[in-house]
Amino acid sequence: MTIIKQEDFIQSIADALQYISYYHPADYIQALGEAYQQEESPAAKDAIAQILTNSRMCAEGKRPLCQDTGIVVAFVKVGMNVHFEGDLTLEQMVNEGVSRAYLLPENKLRPSIVTDPAGKRANTKDNTPAVVHVFLVAGDKVEVSIAAKGGGSENKAKLAMLNPNDSIVDWIVETVPTMGAGWCPPGMLGIGIGGSAEKAMLLAKESLMAPIDMHALKIRGASNRIEELRLEIFDKVNNLGIGAQGLGGLATVLDVKILDYPTHAASLPVAIIPNCAATRHVHFELDGSGAAVLEAPNLNDWPDVNWAPSEQSLRVNLEAVSKQEIQAWQPGQTLLLSGKLLTGRDAAHNRMAAMLQQGEKLPVDLNGRFIYYVGPVDAVGDEAVGPAGPTTATRMDDYTDVMLSQTGLLGMIGKAERGEDAVASIAKYQAVYLTAVGGAAYLVSKAIKKAQVLAFADLGMEAIYEFTVQDMPVTVAVDSRGVSVHTLGPAEWKRKIAQRQLIAIRSAP
Repeated sequence: MTIIKQEDFIQSIADALQYISYYHPADYIQALGEAYQQEESPAAKDAIAQILTNSRMCAEGKRPLCQDTGIVVAFVKVGMNVHFEGDLTLEQMVNEGVSRAYLLPENKLRPSIVTDPAGKRANTKDNTPAVVHVFLVAGDKVEVSIAAKGGGSENKAKLAMLNPNDSIVDWIVETVPTMGAGWCPPGMLGIGIGGSAEKAMLLAKESLMAPIDMHALKIRGASNRIEELRLEIFDKVNNLGIGAQGLGGLATVLDVKILDYPTHAASLPVAIIPNCAATRHVHFELDGSGAAVLEAPNLNDWPDVNWAPSEQSLRVNLEAVSKQEIQAWQPGQTLLLSGKLLTGRDAAHNRMAAMLQQGEKLPVDLNGRFIYYVGPVDAVGDEAVGPAGPTTATRMDDYTDVMLSQTGLLGMIGKAERGEDAVASIAKYQAVYLTAVGGAAYLVSKAIKKAQVLAFADLGMEAIYEFTVQDMPVTVAVDSRGVSVHTLGPAEWKRKIAQRQLIAIRSAP
């Protein structure tokens, strides 16, 4: 009988969550480094460079890879010969570890979990509760696989109850483009096949805990049907040309993971859950000898990539920029923003829209301003703000027309594409939409020199801040005519990839 002390389990959970907040898995960094070397799309290559640079900065500074420090998901396999010494349930121990990790003063992590999800959506302040899956297994150890899953990628999860004779590959290749770029590619696709609806989703999530080994699989070749599917899906998804951040390019996925389970003869459940550029997970075991020890990775394993702004980037003074000036900006053009920038995301937009509808004056004047969709991590030490990367802009689409038509707002900054209605509003009011790189939150935060809350302080990280920025890197994603780089880029690279394949076929002996 193995005795696991309650404190050892709790501290192991806390340590693991801190660890994954600033250390990418080594396999992910290696795969992303290879993708960087092979990438030919300038926009995608620049985005990957920012993610790799951000990764090293976080590993060195022990600060979060992304401002969205995730919902905690734990797979806990408890040996039948294990006894826990303590008075808390297993889920209570996990949640105590989560709370301890997210409230650590030296590296504050953003609490994103809200209770009453269909009602008041009040933040729990310590990111609890976690989602915990417990399995009783043979043995005398406790195995834990734990992840911090960002909302941008989690929101893109898909489930289909296919017919047994339907093509799994066709459904996935048709579905991935509908997921947009809010999941911050390049990342991984986790796929669950079989069981029931909920089992397929669980398999997809668990598959994301496995290490990236696509390069090795390609070299040795498939040895079973699942590996054949992995290879086929990997190639066909990358051939879509979606690319890093949805800007168009060669690398959309770095690996495809699949777990399957027996299913009903009439059923074929298939689930997809993507992992984003802030891939965060770790595995550890407890055998009764104490808390888990997680070795720091060797920073020499990181690719020698050091992002710097392009000399061709246009420097923009946010204090003086005019509506006439932004008309000249082109899709895909890189900008460096300096001056004062407002922030606001879901809750702030909802509140402002309600005030406008009721004829009330907004607490902040948006006329001639830019608003950044962000929920930053709290600052530590002498930071102006903690990691502050963009959130998915699509969630603000419902508010775009009212904001542009009634406030004089010049532009918005976020990540991923905008929907058709939002793009139409941007064109109608001759505004612009800019993107910052999702997965480069710590790098972006270094451009923020001052931060102060101007309104809605009760919303916490969703309050309206005013950032003073210097050379904050962004890309013109939708110009004042409504032309979107998220449409142009992937279409261009899908054509280029198809043309190369056709040439290769014609050149084959």
